Amino acid sequence: MATKSFKCLKRSLTVLLASRDPLLQCLAPRLSRSMATEVQLPQSENYNSFTPTILRRPPPPVPNVLATVYSFPNMEPLRFTEYPANQLHLPLRRDILQRAVIFEADVHRGMRTANTKWRSEVHGSGRKIRPQKGTGKARLGDKKSPMLKGGGVAFGPKPRDMSTKLPRKIYDLAWRTALSYRYRRGELIVVQKVEDIENEDSRYMEQIMQWNHWGKGDRRSLIVTRRVMPKLFEALNGGEKQPGCGRHGVVKEEADVDVKDLLELGRVVIEKRSLDAILREHSSDLNRRVPSAIRR
Repeated sequence: MATKSFKCLKRSLTVLLASRDPLLQCLAPRLSRSMATEVQLPQSENYNSFTPTILRRPPPPVPNVLATVYSFPNMEPLRFTEYPANQLHLPLRRDILQRAVIFEADVHRGMRTANTKWRSEVHGSGRKIRPQKGTGKARLGDKKSPMLKGGGVAFGPKPRDMSTKLPRKIYDLAWRTALSYRYRRGELIVVQKVEDIENEDSRYMEQIMQWNHWGKGDRRSLIVTRRVMPKLFEALNGGEKQPGCGRHGVVKEEADVDVKDLLELGRVVIEKRSLDAILREHSSDLNRRVPSAIRR
């Protein structure tokens, strides 16, 4: 009896496998069992069952872009250096740059100090000046009313903080977008090291700016240094002894540079150490691989 049942089952499976019905062909592999031994493939990294599938994929490689490193102030090319494309080759985002510039302007506005007194803050009696009815005049309260001279001010200014908020990742993206804008236009000049000039005379610095085509006729330039250099800063920005040659450009320390400064003038001449520090500081929005969960 068992042999007859087995033969009927075998005949039914043969009919199903020989059928041309697409549904039956899809279900056919599930009705058969493979005789091959299943072996688990070795993995290069240890993942547990709680790790999402997206974390098991390695991040795509980021291409690099080349930047020429020059010497200062003779501007002789020294070597090439590489930077990731997500730092110096980002597309232009005017909306993000606008938000960053407005954020910096609001921070510089600082605290609003104008202060006026409302009627409750004015010193004086709260007695009603005249009766409510019977005089033929308008209704009036105490002498601290905003309608009277010496009274309070209605809706006057009060001290308040004028600064606004901007997410850190958006602000960091704006920094790298501004540098990428300069790089793509060929207006980001990387120098190995900015040495302090020998002569603090503004005429000497003016000759350097005009010789390298960084001056007023070429939309001026911003020079970013790692630290303050007294002679260079006095020759370009001016000081007590001389007005300087600010009509040709501006020199600033790395800590004093904003996104607006990178976009304001014709080009940016920056030390390599300063550029590396800025990119390292403003990289919080870059995609980093999240460590997998560990079951304890």
